Amino acid sequence: MNTTVKKLLYAVLVVMVIGVIIYPKLDFSSDKSVGSSAPPSTSSSKVTVDAVRIAYKTLDFNVRVTGSVIADENVTLNSEVSGVIEAIHFEEGMRVARGQLLVSLNDDELEAELEKFAYNKKLYEDAEFRQRQLLKNEAISREEYEVALNILNTSLADIKLLETRKAKHQIRAPFTGTLGLREVSVGSYVTPGVDIVSLYKMDPIKLDFQIPGRYLKEVNVGDKLSFTVEAYDEPFEGEIYAIEPEIDPRTRSIQLRARSANPNRKLLPGQFAKINLVLQEIEEAIMVPSIAVIPELNTTKVFVFSEGKVLSRIVETGIRNKDEVQVISGLKPDDVVITSGLLQIRNGMEINVNL
Repeated sequence: MNTTVKKLLYAVLVVMVIGVIIYPKLDFSSDKSVGSSAPPSTSSSKVTVDAVRIAYKTLDFNVRVTGSVIADENVTLNSEVSGVIEAIHFEEGMRVARGQLLVSLNDDELEAELEKFAYNKKLYEDAEFRQRQLLKNEAISREEYEVALNILNTSLADIKLLETRKAKHQIRAPFTGTLGLREVSVGSYVTPGVDIVSLYKMDPIKLDFQIPGRYLKEVNVGDKLSFTVEAYDEPFEGEIYAIEPEIDPRTRSIQLRARSANPNRKLLPGQFAKINLVLQEIEEAIMVPSIAVIPELNTTKVFVFSEGKVLSRIVETGIRNKDEVQVISGLKPDDVVITSGLLQIRNGMEINVNL
């Protein structure tokens, strides 16, 4: 390569280096033509996020569980003795009063025995009366009189026993309620244990349900609840009246029982119930959207908007519901809590908010 070529290559290389250095400093953005000017661009525009202003709310601490409707009283009537049904004194599904006669069993043998003892009773009463008069006149001894008196008392006891046995041949309603469907007919021979008919007391009605054992300290006798059943859209009201004094070791749940007025008998035993139990009511609670709460290793925080900037606040949370979380400490009414763009913002950053 001759000297001329080398000099030419060096000159080209120098020109290229100078061009690389000078080119970035040249301004090609300005247009010298009349009437065309572009505003300078800004690379530091503010982030816009959504936020909510905090205000006190009434917080109902609810537990939603399922349960079953049961009768206030429920019994399946049986006979205490064996016998043939002589008469049925009720219609299926009818309302009956306490003590009302429902079924009569044949008791002809007992009637005959009672008639025999009635004759004997008269005889023994007359004998006791005569012996008493003789005793007054000291015509007989005290021992002879007591023999006659004992015979009379034994006869009276036998009559009472027969009357008790006869009463067991009449099946009566133990309480006021509604009868179900009968399982027997006139002429059926029944023995103890044979089902005759079921009797239900349905006003008030009862609810059986369970809640997790961790809520034990929150629930008390007298707490109110509401519930619905599949047959009706309307809610029904109830009140807890009994708490099982043991937590189920299998489910770690506690059994509760409530009563509900049922004057129209819309509710029937066996219905499936969806129960909403209010364990606690807090009148002045601070609630924030769940999405605004950021859990960290040992703390929980939210971002608030104050004087145009983002501020990080450590908060203590409490009760949670479907969409919100209770804040026990760290916030106060009128604070503005940021609910969107949480990954784009940081403490001290200037932002715009949509309230």
